[in-house]
Amino acid sequence: MGRTVEILTGKAELCRAIMGSLPDWFSEPEVIEASAAALEDLPVFGYVEADVVTALMALKPHLPGAVEIALIATRPEYHGRGAGRHLLDEAERFGHQSGARLLTVKTLAPRGLDEPQFEATRRFYDRNGFVRAEVFATLWHEDHPCLFMVKPLAGEQRSETAL
Repeated sequence: MGRTVEILTGKAELCRAIMGSLPDWFSEPEVIEASAAALEDLPVFGYVEADVVTALMALKPHLPGAVEIALIATRPEYHGRGAGRHLLDEAERFGHQSGARLLTVKTLAPRGLDEPQFEATRRFYDRNGFVRAEVFATLWHEDHPCLFMVKPLAGEQRSETAL
């Protein structure tokens, strides 16, 4: 059994290593580099098994109401072993501690191609309580439609009063 830890140093290198091991998901070097640069200033968590960071997650707070999973990726040899689920649990804890009411994620929308890896990603989010909210056809690129997914954070939330 592993554990979730906050990653404070070496974020970009870890991002490059994990994303680089997933060419079926991340095949464009410029996307990997942009992701590695972007997460340097974000809260990053890793799932560690036997002293190996098997999965990585970067969170982007959009406070006061939401926290976005900016990146989540698991080394291929560790797929299906629970690292992603543990990282989602950490994202929910982070969201609650931040006072957010929503957890969001963007992933590739179905585009009529045989892409079982992306269907598996969407099913992962479906199974873990995310709702497919909207498709943004050109947010990233016309060939890469973005599926925006949302998960309400359960539990006691701070109330807001309109004046």
